[in-house]
Amino acid sequence: MCLLKHQYNHSSVSDKVLEAMVNFTKQFQDQLVPEWKDAFVDYSQLKKDIKRIHLFNARNAVNEKTGKATETSLVKTVRSSVEKLALFGKKRGESHGAIEVHRKIASSASKGFVYETELLENFSDSTDAAAKEFFARLDGQLNKVNQFYKTKEKEFLERGECLKIQLEVLMTVKDVLKQQKAKAESSQESKEDESISCTISCEEDSVRSRTEQEQLQETVSEDLEISGSQELESPRLDETGKQLRSKNDDEQPRRMSGRGFSCQGKNFKIKIPMTNPSLAFSAISYLVREDLVNQSWKKCGIDGNKLHVNKKNLHQAEKMIKRALMELHKGLNYLKTYRNLNMLAFMKILKKFDKITGKQILSIYLRVVESSYFNCSDKVINLSEEVEELFIKHFANGDHRKKVMTYLKPHQRKESHGVTFFIGLFTGCFTALLAGYIVTAHLAGMYRQNSDSTFYMETAYPVLSMFGLLFLHLFLYGCNIFMWRKARINYSFIFELCPGKDLKYRDVFLICSVSMTAVLGVMFVHLSLLTKGYSFRQVQVIPGLLLLVFSILLVCPLNVFYKPSRYRFISVIRNIVLSPLYKVVMLDFFMADQLCSQVPMLRNLEYIACYYITGSYKTQDYGYCMRTKYYKDLAYAVSFLPYYWRAMQCARRWFDEGEKSHLVNLGKYVSAMLAAGAKVAYEKERNAGWLCLVVVVSSAATVYQLYWDFVKDWGLLQVNSKNPWLRNELMIRRKFIYYFSMVLNLVLRLAWLQTVLHSNFEHVDHRVTGLFLAALEVIRRGLWNFYRLENEHLNNAGKFRAVKTVPLPFREVDEED
Repeated sequence: MCLLKHQYNHSSVSDKVLEAMVNFTKQFQDQLVPEWKDAFVDYSQLKKDIKRIHLFNARNAVNEKTGKATETSLVKTVRSSVEKLALFGKKRGESHGAIEVHRKIASSASKGFVYETELLENFSDSTDAAAKEFFARLDGQLNKVNQFYKTKEKEFLERGECLKIQLEVLMTVKDVLKQQKAKAESSQESKEDESISCTISCEEDSVRSRTEQEQLQETVSEDLEISGSQELESPRLDETGKQLRSKNDDEQPRRMSGRGFSCQGKNFKIKIPMTNPSLAFSAISYLVREDLVNQSWKKCGIDGNKLHVNKKNLHQAEKMIKRALMELHKGLNYLKTYRNLNMLAFMKILKKFDKITGKQILSIYLRVVESSYFNCSDKVINLSEEVEELFIKHFANGDHRKKVMTYLKPHQRKESHGVTFFIGLFTGCFTALLAGYIVTAHLAGMYRQNSDSTFYMETAYPVLSMFGLLFLHLFLYGCNIFMWRKARINYSFIFELCPGKDLKYRDVFLICSVSMTAVLGVMFVHLSLLTKGYSFRQVQVIPGLLLLVFSILLVCPLNVFYKPSRYRFISVIRNIVLSPLYKVVMLDFFMADQLCSQVPMLRNLEYIACYYITGSYKTQDYGYCMRTKYYKDLAYAVSFLPYYWRAMQCARRWFDEGEKSHLVNLGKYVSAMLAAGAKVAYEKERNAGWLCLVVVVSSAATVYQLYWDFVKDWGLLQVNSKNPWLRNELMIRRKFIYYFSMVLNLVLRLAWLQTVLHSNFEHVDHRVTGLFLAALEVIRRGLWNFYRLENEHLNNAGKFRAVKTVPLPFREVDEED
């Protein structure tokens, strides 16, 4: 009975231990840095090893119950005594306990020390091999953590040294500018100008060298990001480790360099990436003005050893250094989180091992972990405090330290239960209004062909269709955010969203439910008035007012209705429309891809704008915008614009980065434009020749797009992958979901066949059929979004890229440059 009671208690304790391990695993997964997941302690695998040891212990308990316990215990006791006598007097290293941890010099000098554990006490015959495997894995995890921490620490220290030099140069330039300004004001010899003269011993360049320095534009290659190896060694970034070293101008022909100057015995040039038209125009105009001033000085015999520093460039340089400091501080915080979580993981797993086996391992191995490099080094903490002091000193503008720290450590918004309540409330209202609207429209015969309600379908229905497609897309984006968060995909980092100001999935669902409730409510009132006998002239202004209200809310300057997100959306649309004048970032081309799936919505928007701006709603001449050649051509142009914008973005990325893959991607959008042009021509003149052209061009474009979807955007169809026809790393455990998504994407890509087949659903109006097909394309895009960001996240994780690399403005050059 005592034996059974002891076995029951041991089993109960083990079950509690395993349950606690499950809880910590979830907390560990939630708090780790997603891009560094592979560099963290593999707690899940260690937990499996613990469970395996627990299983062997349970089998031993069964053997004891059958009468073998006495013999096994006796043999175990004798064996343990003999081993203790044999090992008596030998040097035990860390402890005289059950294990000894040896510290050895690694084969590679850069790796420092590695740890190996030796078992001094044998476990039972069945658990001995499992225990050896556990400690071998534990040693490997400790060595991995130490090596990764050392590599990242070195990288961030190099960034910190670069930023210190950059700040010194910036402060020196600003101080000299202040002195020059004070001197000019006191002597009243000069007037304020857009550029300020600065006497930081400007180097004397010849006219030829200045001409060679005036290149087009600086670009920042994405290849300068962190690239990890199998040993978790990230090579130094050219941007961080050699930020202040110059490169040959012949290797980077797309650069625009300003004049050089000397500071603290080093020669520097200020280089501002021209990411927008304003910076490009300012740089070009400044260079022209500088040449004119230099020529006038030479004619007048004035000393030209003065450097003109453009105010905008200096302000932009200050912003770049500020952002670089913020990114460095974020990276240092990630590294501190990395250290704390790994330390906690080692402590937890060792504690579980002790409880499962009854051995006293925790104190022995934990001393080794505590004395290892990743836990003892204080360089990261010191650098973090130094960065905070530098930020407060140079960028605080007199603000309190606590307020300044909100920039360096932004807090996430707490999710409110009130948002969830209102989502449910407005979803119920939307469902009721939708049911009422469908019933009323069906009874009035609005959606049937050859009905008397053609005017309604030509004027009011496009408004409902446009809002429906827009908020369906937004709803799917909310679903994407939910899935990205569940899969631990760091979408905020990929899109460069401001922490604490980005939309959560509940916010997106609230916007969709409230907006569609308002839209359906207004359209239901509009339809009800028509069915009650009111004329179209009396109620036709209602859809236009609805569109006007939403437009005003979008640009509203008041800090209501998610202002940061609204204004960020407007800025992204501006960047897309003005492509290729703006430097392309991930969010820009991601949004442009969304517009490529919203061509029907854009055409509806163009038609509605034409209908109300031209005053056609007053005369009830809904065919005016379709008859007039100018507006008709504009409608066709809208069909091409999203593909044109996306193609221009590919051209700009090729210009900035020089990668030929962007030109190949550009060809995909050119093929889409050709297919759209063939469809427009076929709509104008329906004959067999245009039909054949539509089929051929659209088929070629579809194959092109499918290849790019699967191979480039999703990273699938890898030949040597351990997951057939997929990729090695998958965020979703069930592989069939990927295969199903590939098939679904293929089917939805073939929606253009409707243009050829012209199939209708019984007597349903063709506009309703068009809305259904457009909704399918939006659904396909929502599916595409998840796998596109999954692939991007895996690329970042493969290179351990968790913080952005910000280009620095001051570049050190050699005298001959």
